[in-house]
Amino acid sequence: MTSLPTLLTLLGLLLVIGAFAGVISGLLGVGGGIVLVPAFFYVFTSLGYEGSQVMQVCLATSLATIVFTSIRSVTGHHKRGSVDTTILRTWAPGIVIGAAIGVLTVSSLRSDVLQFAFGILAFIVGLYMALGRAHWQIAPEMPKGLRRAALSPAVGFLSVLMGIGGGSFGVPLMSLHGVPTRRAVGTAAGFGLLIAVPSVLGFLFVSVDAASRPPYTLGAVNIPAFLAVISMTLLTAPLGVKLAHSIDQPKLKRIFAVFLLLVALNMLRGALFG
Repeated sequence: MTSLPTLLTLLGLLLVIGAFAGVISGLLGVGGGIVLVPAFFYVFTSLGYEGSQVMQVCLATSLATIVFTSIRSVTGHHKRGSVDTTILRTWAPGIVIGAAIGVLTVSSLRSDVLQFAFGILAFIVGLYMALGRAHWQIAPEMPKGLRRAALSPAVGFLSVLMGIGGGSFGVPLMSLHGVPTRRAVGTAAGFGLLIAVPSVLGFLFVSVDAASRPPYTLGAVNIPAFLAVISMTLLTAPLGVKLAHSIDQPKLKRIFAVFLLLVALNMLRGALFG
């Protein structure tokens, strides 16, 4: 039985992490899930839930929060004219398909495999944030035809594999194809909604073993953790959006990249060495 002081400490941690994730989501367009997944993993394992499916609960609960933060974030960016609705409309079918495949894949993998996948992908995202340059470009416009048909499901699939919105992959993809950074960030918030809604609906029907399932978990979504985080992210995501339109971001991205690389390495350590 976990003591009341421990529970209150972990609840306080979730509230702080939720506030931070909301700001990061609106500010950098990387999706708060990239912060939430390792935070959930720490909280759930600290409570003694270390079964083979605990990462499924972390990923599903993170994506549940993204449903709401994406709505708030994309609305704020749309009011500032920084959402490309044409990109959203044309990329939506592939992203949704990729997200659905992601749920099926995640539900069949062990927690340590998902930890390893998260660590590798987070490390790649962190390296891009640390080393990427605004002037990097591989094409003057977004992919169409077969390239879009291949890349759009990949964005949805990889995002579900990490329990994140579309920003971590969508923003670099759009930036490399000539979409201005602020417009890429705003549009990626819409990607997050396209990824989170179908994946959460799928995760609600995933069966989780008792050793991996904290109390009040519906399918693979833990309701208390979801409520604690969403109560803060809904408040702080608009602040991130506001900051995204008023400050120079490169230095902040480099700092966050270092943090992300450390998180990724810690997840890899846990997956490989326990």
